[in-house]
Parts: sequence; C-alpha cells; structure tokens
Amino acid sequence: MSDHLAKVWYSVTDLPVVEGNGCVVRTADGTEYLDFTSGIAVTSTGHCHPKVVAAIQDQATRFIHSQVNCYRNPIVAQLADRLADVTPDGIDQFFYCNSGAEATEAAVKLARQATQRPNVIVMDAAFHGRTALAMAMTTSKTIYRAGFQPLPAGIFVAPFPKAFEWGVDDETAAARALAALEHLLVSQTAPSETAAIVLEPVLGEGGYIAAPAAYIEGVRAICDRTGILFVADEVQCGFGRTGRMFAMDHYGVRPDLLMMAKGIASGFPFAAIGARADIMERWPVGSHGGTYGGNPIGCAAALATIEVLVDDGAVANAAARGEQLVTALRALQPTHKGLADVRGLGLMVATEFTTADGAPDAARVSAIVAHCLEAHHVLFMNCGTYGNILRWMPPLVVSAAEIDQAVAAFEDALTATAAA
Repeated sequence: MSDHLAKVWYSVTDLPVVEGNGCVVRTADGTEYLDFTSGIAVTSTGHCHPKVVAAIQDQATRFIHSQVNCYRNPIVAQLADRLADVTPDGIDQFFYCNSGAEATEAAVKLARQATQRPNVIVMDAAFHGRTALAMAMTTSKTIYRAGFQPLPAGIFVAPFPKAFEWGVDDETAAARALAALEHLLVSQTAPSETAAIVLEPVLGEGGYIAAPAAYIEGVRAICDRTGILFVADEVQCGFGRTGRMFAMDHYGVRPDLLMMAKGIASGFPFAAIGARADIMERWPVGSHGGTYGGNPIGCAAALATIEVLVDDGAVANAAARGEQLVTALRALQPTHKGLADVRGLGLMVATEFTTADGAPDAARVSAIVAHCLEAHHVLFMNCGTYGNILRWMPPLVVSAAEIDQAVAAFEDALTATAAA
C-alpha cells in the first residue's frame, strides 16, 4: 500500500488482485479467489466479460470522450433506445451520469423541478450515496454521516417494512409501514411540500430486505393521490440482480423515476436516471449536466452488458442460481444456530445472524467472512445497520458449481465459528 494513497477507504481485504475473469479474481502470485462480492454488486456480467471487453476496446479506438454539450455521439441515443426497451413501462427518457450518488442527486433535482416542491421522503436503513444530499438521504449507518453535519435539509425518514426484524409477517409489516408513511405526511412534511418518495425496492446496504408487494402498491397509491413522485433507487438491485431486469418488475408497479448504476456497465463507471417523458420535459435546459455523463466507452459497456444480461440469459441465470442458493442456505438453518434468516430475490441474498438472545451478531459474520477468505479463498461482504448480515452478490453469470463451492465454504465456516 502506497503512503501516498488516502486511508479513508474501508477494506474488506487487502488482497493485491491484478486480474479477474468471470467469478474469479487473481492476486499477483497467481492465487485465485471466488468473488461473491462482485465489487459490491457491480460486475454483473463477471470480471472482464469478453463481449464487454470487446465493446470497450472497439469504442476506445474511435472516441474516448465525446462531451454531450459539445457534440452528440450516436451511441448516446443507441443506449437510450435500449434502456427504454428494458426498463419498466413508462420510463421513457434518460440522463447519464457517473455514479449512484450522482444519480441520486439528479433524481432529486428533477423531482423538485418537476413538482416545484422542496421535500423528499426516504426510508430508514436506506443507502443513497456519499455526496452531500445523498448522504443526508442515507440512514443505514452513522459512519456515512458522522462528522459531516450540517447536511442538506428537507429530508424526512419513514420506516421501511422489516418483517423479520419486527417479528411479523409481510402483510403486517407493509400495513405498519404504510400507516407510518401516512402519519409522516400529516405530521412533518405535507404532500404539497413533498416532491418525492425515494426508496430501494430491495434495501442494499441496509440489509438485503425486499419490500412486500403490498407496501410498493401502497406507496404507488399514495403518490397517485398526492402528486408525489415515486422514485425507485435500483442502483444495487437493478440490472438483473434480483432475477428480473429490475426489482420493480417483481411488483408490476410503475415508478415515476428510476435510478441506475452499479451493474449497468459491468464495472465501467456509469450511471443513469430514467423518467416519464412528461417529467423529463419539466427539467429546464442547462439546469443539470456533467462533464463525463454519457461517456461513449461507458455507453458501449452498458450496451454490451445489456446484451449479456438479456440476450445471453444472465438474468434468467440469476433467477435459477438464486433459487438454488436460497434452497441450499435454508437447508443449513435447522442445524446451525444463529443463522436466523435467509431471504432474497435472485442473486441478492441475505443470511442474517443473531445471538442466542436474538441480538444482532456482527462478530459471527466477521468471523465467517474471515474463515471463508482464509480457508477457502471465497470472498464475501457484510451489510445491515449492525453488520450482522452476510450478503451474497456473485456475478450474474455464476455457475451452479460455483454456488455449491461458496455454500460449502459457508457451511464449513458456520461449523468453525459456532460457539462451543
């Protein structure tokens, strides 16, 4: 590690990786590791997928930076047309940026312009990024906000339905959370002052918790009644991660705005927001932009990624491998104390750990992650407010044999870390 590199990054490992292919990364000495982090759910098509690499190489020979204010490379429109094909119905027009945090900022700016209202509602345990406004909207852990106050105002927090944590079924959790959201609208931020409700259909950093269908439907109904915009943050759960192209596809509910990043371009820094055309048209020309948004190499990587996900069957593979994974993990629960919950959609799967008295067991998760790394060369990460959730987010091209390999490593770690 260079003394000239900032120390601010948190490290899961200090592996000196030099290359990766598919679900495997390699260190300088040639040691291979099975990567079930995917660079935090980013390498959707695996490391260095041949089609993505070829698209990047080809585009790099013709144009590296064609700035959209100065001129328009045709690939910018080509990607917009393709995104219109694969995003939920009603998402018609797209704006490009570089990261999930930038997508958050853009979505809120658009919502405020479109509605002429100032406030935004987010969920508890949400993660929307680390820039100033996105940080104000992030509630999953204090580490993301501590020391940076004061943060931008106008952000209000509603409870996300957490059936397991609350000890209730999905229907009860949805009803409780919707009642709290309605209460927020009469107690803290009036509908006439609320531009958007921004939510992750499946919480990412907050614990890999999928919202019950009744909750998503209820939020849509509230938005329809009040004129508030429904903004779906699919930065982590989009682009096939849940076994469908977007998590909102599981619900059959249309968002007004859609935020995209992470898996959109297989690791190339690229992001976007999409919205209904009538909403996009309320954004004054020149009021938002960015030097690198719509970078042609990023567009090429995104187009190739969509081809692999849709045409080559990676989304379908995510659904099948996710079912295989959840079935295998649930089979371990009866014989391994502390493995309190297994949940997930597609390849966005959580294994949550608690102590004998039901408290979050972050220490157990840390020990399991360390054991899998050291004894089996399998890479995992945790998540959740208390760090007691091990999340499973392999590339969407993962094979059945690689799922079995990771589950075997996990099972060994369960035994090795069990209390005496």
